[in-house]
Formats: sequence, structure tokens, C-alpha cells
Amino acid sequence: MSPFALALLAAAVPAAVALPMLWLGDFDAKTRVTLTLVIVLGGGGFAIAARERVVRPLQTLANLIAALRERDYSVRGRPAHGDPALALAMSELAGLAEQLRAERWRDEETAAGLARVVESLDAAVLAVDDGGTIRIANRTAERLVGKPLVDATLAAAGLEHLFAIDAPRTVELALPGGRGTWEVRPSRVRLSGRPHRLVVMTDVQHALRAEERQAWQRLVRVLGHEINNSLGPIASIAETLRSGLAQPRRDDFEDDLARGIEVIERRAAALARFMQSYARLVRLPPPRIGRVDLGAWIRRTADLETRAKVVVADGPALHVAGDPDQLDQLLINLVHNAAEASAETGGAASVRIAWTIAAGSVVVVVEDDGPGVADTANLFVPFFTTKPNGSGIGLVLARQIAEAHGGSITLRNRTGARGAEAIVTLPAGPVR
Repeated sequence: MSPFALALLAAAVPAAVALPMLWLGDFDAKTRVTLTLVIVLGGGGFAIAARERVVRPLQTLANLIAALRERDYSVRGRPAHGDPALALAMSELAGLAEQLRAERWRDEETAAGLARVVESLDAAVLAVDDGGTIRIANRTAERLVGKPLVDATLAAAGLEHLFAIDAPRTVELALPGGRGTWEVRPSRVRLSGRPHRLVVMTDVQHALRAEERQAWQRLVRVLGHEINNSLGPIASIAETLRSGLAQPRRDDFEDDLARGIEVIERRAAALARFMQSYARLVRLPPPRIGRVDLGAWIRRTADLETRAKVVVADGPALHVAGDPDQLDQLLINLVHNAAEASAETGGAASVRIAWTIAAGSVVVVVEDDGPGVADTANLFVPFFTTKPNGSGIGLVLARQIAEAHGGSITLRNRTGARGAEAIVTLPAGPVR
């Protein structure tokens, strides 16, 4: 029932009691008519006044709230005079409207700024709702697909395979606007209160080409250095022998010839060993995964080293998934390097091996007492070596084996002591 009807009902109750008493009582006609008009008009006036004082302010409040719901913050209401409660409600609504308007401007400015940033990105950005309709697509994405994408479906755009990717990965894409290698990163976001799938695609082709070019440049420098080390002496000896043949034969020419041939043979053999090392490095086969007992693997490798005392610390009983032969080769290289480094400092050479498990990974540490690592930047550059007879592939091969098993190798100087430590990290997942 409306407040106006309630006011009329409130006035009608006393009128229903007073009017019978008035008309049935001992009153003259003028008095009856006058009092009847007073009762009826007074009750009606009371109802109208109540409506003006209660209903209209409530309607105004309702209109203000409706305007706020429609995000129209320009509507204002005047405080009700003589009614502190309604005046307070009007004042609070006006403050709320001002706050919401400021927040709306701030949100719109933020959204506009983000939209400009997204549009200027070289990466392709796509957002799709749960119905498969594209809601956001920047210029890069539309340039790749070759047509407008906003409000189009994934099927119409031919992009279903991108949104089937559930984890970041690098893929080869052939789209109308370009082809190449792209890093695809999926995620989920909420836009306008609704869940959306977001895909950001970054072209990594140029970065990969730059890395590839740098790798080739480093490799060519190392290959050229090694080959020139062999060809230089061979060319010099050949020129000396040719000059000796063109001149009258000396008594010591046979000795010079023998020494020259020996130098040529030695440098040719060194060059052949170098090329064999290169072939070995680039032809590492994929690991044949099996069950490897960690303690047995480490102790078996330690027993092979005879130039230094290898101390194996007790560790937890663990098994890892890996290729036993390749893991042997990895650890043999590390122990071999550690023994050589310890021997450089004189005295009794010592190598220590320990292992543990941390953060879901098996960590194997090989320590030496050598002079430490001087040039960490080139440690894993193929064919780089500081040893007179080193091949420069031991650490590179060890890292390739570790990474093929899902692990890694770090070589650094020890903290608080002389020497270096090689840290091998391997996954500690379930072994089949």
C-alpha cells in the first residue's frame, strides 16, 4: 500500500468514528456540515501533505539511485528542508555520485591509455570470450590475419589452434600477414566482469636470427683460430722445404726435411682431432632414458679418476631418470676438469662430490681446490679452452647432456675458499 493510501486510511479511521457521532448527535445542520467539511478536508489535506513530505523525496532518491545505476552522474537532488534524515541521504548520494564520477573518469583514462599501449605493441594481442567471439584484437593481430577481428569468431578467423594452446610455447605460424616463429603466451582475464581467454603472440624470429648469427660468428672465430694454428706452421714449413729443394742440396737438408714432415704430421693430426671433437659435439644423440641410481653413478665415476683423491660425501638414496652412458660422460668431464684444476696448485690434489635434493631437483656439486674460474664468459663457448692440450668441448658437451635431461650446469668460484664448484641440477621426478 502506498504512503498516500496509508495517510488516507489514517485519516479515515477517526473520521469514521467522528462523523456518525456528529450526525447522530444533538447538533444543528450548520454545525454538522461545517464539522463534516473540516474532518473530510482535513483528512484529505493531511494525506496530501504526507505524500508531499514522504513520497516525493523517496521518488527523488529512487531517481537518483537509478541515474547512478545508469552511470549518469549529472543528476542532483535538493536536500529536504526540515527533515534532517532525508537531507543527510541526499547529501550522501551527492557525495557518492561525485566519487563514482571521479572513478569513472580515472578508469576511462586508464582504459584509454592501456588501449593505446596495446595498439602500439609489436606483439599480437587477442581476447576471446567463452562463446568463442573475439572481443579485443590490436593492429598487429589484425595485420597478421589480414582482416578485422573484433566481434569475429575464432572459426571465422582461423585461430582455433592458437587458443587450444594451454601453456607458453614457441610455434611456427603461417598466417596471411606473415609467417615465422612466434612465442604464444595464453592466460585468462576478466573484461567487463566476464571471463576471457587472452593470447599474446611475440615474433621471436628476429631475436632467434640474431642469436644464431652471433653463435655462427663465435664458431667461425674459434674454427678459424684453430685451423690457422695448424695451417700457419704447415705453410711455413712447406715454403722452407720448397726453398731448400730449389737450392743446392745441403748436408743437413735431410734433417730439415724430417723435422718439417714431423711438424706437418703433428699439426695435421691435431687438426684431425679437432674436427673429430667438432663432429662429436654436434652429433650427440638423444638420451635413452633409464633408471639411474644416483649414489652408484657418482661413486662409479669417482673410481675412474686416478690423478686426484676424490671424496664422495654420503647423500640421500635417490634414483633419477636418465641415460647412464651420457650421465657418466657428463660427470667424468667435470671430475676430470676438477682434478686438473686441483693439480695446478701443487700438493695433494683433492676433489669432493656431494649431492642432495632441493625444490624438486637433484643437485650434484663437484668441488676442487684449484685456482678458480678466471673467464666465466667463455666457459661454455665451443672449443674455447685455457689448457695447452684441451679440446674446449668438455663443458659444452656436459651442458648439452644436462639440458637434454631437463637439467642445467653452473660453474662458479667457491665462496670463502679457493677453487671452483660445478653444480649439476637434474629433475627429481618419478622414475619409471
